[in-house]
Amino acid sequence: MALVVGMAQKMNSAQASGEVSVAALETVTQVSRKIVHCDCDCFFAAVEMRDNPQLRNVPLAVGGSADRRGVIATCNYAAREFGVRSAMSTARALRLCPDLVVVSGNMEKYRQVSKQIMAIYREYTDLIEPLSLDEAYLDVTGSEHCSGSATLIAEEIRAKVVAQTGITISAGVASNKFIAKVASDWNKPDGLFVVQPGQVDSFVRQLAVKKIPGVGEKTAARLHKLGVESCDDLRRFTLAQLIEQFGRFGSRLYDVCRGLDERSVKTSRTRKSVSVEHTYAQDLPDLSRCEAQLPLLMQELQARYQGLKDRRAIAGVVVKVKFGDFSQTTAEKALTQGGLEHFRQLLAEAWGRGGKPVRLLGLGYRLSEQPVQPQVQLALF
Repeated sequence: MALVVGMAQKMNSAQASGEVSVAALETVTQVSRKIVHCDCDCFFAAVEMRDNPQLRNVPLAVGGSADRRGVIATCNYAAREFGVRSAMSTARALRLCPDLVVVSGNMEKYRQVSKQIMAIYREYTDLIEPLSLDEAYLDVTGSEHCSGSATLIAEEIRAKVVAQTGITISAGVASNKFIAKVASDWNKPDGLFVVQPGQVDSFVRQLAVKKIPGVGEKTAARLHKLGVESCDDLRRFTLAQLIEQFGRFGSRLYDVCRGLDERSVKTSRTRKSVSVEHTYAQDLPDLSRCEAQLPLLMQELQARYQGLKDRRAIAGVVVKVKFGDFSQTTAEKALTQGGLEHFRQLLAEAWGRGGKPVRLLGLGYRLSEQPVQPQVQLALF
């Protein structure tokens, strides 16, 4: 491993001077890591189907009720055949699939199943980065299980999870986090896809840019306007051109379209923000009605902030507005504390961009890297 680190340092130096090829950089990454990305298939819905056999063969969604402006958290594959998707309003989902069964869900039950699955992961490695209750990266580079084969480890994990919890997992195996995550979606549901080091370049070249994590509909549309459909198309652009077009994300695009991703698996994640939001049963018709909701939202935000175990200093405040037509916008400002007047100003700014009835309001704090300093009683003299 020391040899690999030394090689990586030399490569980084050479890259800065333009003396190293992409292939050489890929070699360093590929020999240094074996990453497995595990993703449970329609997790919340899968737990409900496991516990209620009557739900197994019907279109099923977990989410809020339509009469309370609910949204779909997840749905099974039978529902997806009708076009139902996560984050869709429940009302729209029912229009697409009138026979859709919607259950409210049980977060505590889902957390317990997630703990069971994470415990299975820990049998193979301590280097685990959970992304949510149903998704995680595993670094099995140094694992001695299955003779060190990441593919066999992934197969064993998938078998154990379904045997012990009844939940199926799709997994991707690759030399870095980006490719492993993309690969885990390749053979869903209940699938495994492996990208060997020598296959990285050909795999990435043909990859549609919309498959890149972080590329949403708007970014994909901008890329398509530039004539970019695949990662191979994206390679025509220089780093400077992509940064000019997409800001800091342009640097990320430059790397991943070449199959490069130096991110390590992080066993602890630093919270960068804390927020609250509320979806209203009836749209708030104007700015004044939105402003009337701020005190209660601020109270909830303060309670959540005070309850953080690793509470850190406030670095900014954010207001999120989602209009009745589902368009949304955010306004934020760098501040060390957020009062009602700050949120009111940001709300006016965000609401003014649409000027339409509002279905959802959210407030949040951006958090700094510094912990909150304890208040010290100062001496009088």
